[in-house]
Amino acid sequence: MEPVSLGVPEPILDSLPGDDDGRADMREAVAGWERRLNAEAENAVDDAEAAGAAADAVERFESRMERFDEFVPELRAWGQSPIYAIAWRNLYAELIAQLYDHDGLAEALDRERNQRLVEDGIRFGGR
Repeated sequence: MEPVSLGVPEPILDSLPGDDDGRADMREAVAGWERRLNAEAENAVDDAEAAGAAADAVERFESRMERFDEFVPELRAWGQSPIYAIAWRNLYAELIAQLYDHDGLAEALDRERNQRLVEDGIRFGGR
């Protein structure tokens, strides 16, 4: 698998208030995920194992995206600005899209995630 390149889209950074710490946190987090994904892909035995690592990342991103999405109404109810929760939620959605836009990874990701669904269905159905 070719190395993955992830980035924080400018519109997401532009949505943050004038706080440079928030922007730096996002860039640092994305750089860490990129390093981790590329290290896992490099250490993978084959492309299927590398796709499994990418699928794990997508599942983590989806989980975090949902968690931040749940924060938005709660923050509004407390009279707080949800801008950071919205920005992080949008960042996770963008990262998932970036992984799916990566050359050849979309098909492998779909195959891995579908296989996991089938395995979960068989495991849960067999009980």
